[in-house]
Amino acid sequence: MKEFFPYFLQPWTVLVYSIGGDLIQCTNEMNVNIPQLADSLFERTTNSSWVVVFKSLITTHHLMVYGNERFIQYLASRNTLFNLSNFLDKSGLQGYDMSTFIRRYSRYLNEKAVSYRQVAFDFTKVKRGADGVMRTMNTEKLLKTVPIIQNQMDALLDFNVNSNELTNGVINAAFMLLFKDAIRLFAAYNEGIINLLGKYFYSLITFYFLSCVI
Repeated sequence: MKEFFPYFLQPWTVLVYSIGGDLIQCTNEMNVNIPQLADSLFERTTNSSWVVVFKSLITTHHLMVYGNERFIQYLASRNTLFNLSNFLDKSGLQGYDMSTFIRRYSRYLNEKAVSYRQVAFDFTKVKRGADGVMRTMNTEKLLKTVPIIQNQMDALLDFNVNSNELTNGVINAAFMLLFKDAIRLFAAYNEGIINLLGKYFYSLITFYFLSCVI
């Protein structure tokens, strides 16, 4: 798998479309060592260059979204993920600016993996609709699950990018993945709230009915 990582020196389009496609296929091969692949990406986040670190984060997110589920399962099983809360590239002005987004982005990816660890599924990939996961979940589990979605959504919104910053190709590449996650997270959250309200009003009606009967 190491033959793929020289692409980290190439432009963003190469990273997202070339190496992204190759690594996605790798995650679907049973003979591929997923821990080794993930650990290679983690190793690159220890680099002092914001370029290398940001590419590693985007590649990791890309694999979490489009790769085999074994990849996110492994991330969720790790005791530690990205330790970038204090990351700072001091090589230049752009390094300072981009370091802020790296810290925010890594926090979201950590939260995404933690969410998977807590519920054993990815909110962005669950079945939706009347017979979907969030609409059929029982009350006890629902009350534990909805706050987990909220935490992940909060971490995502903390990326906090404005329209001017989206002209930066690096930030835009991350934003597109975050935007897709945001739509699916909101859908899962919305269905969870609909289910919760439905159960509440059903209990309320039942209570009043029994009160009248008695």
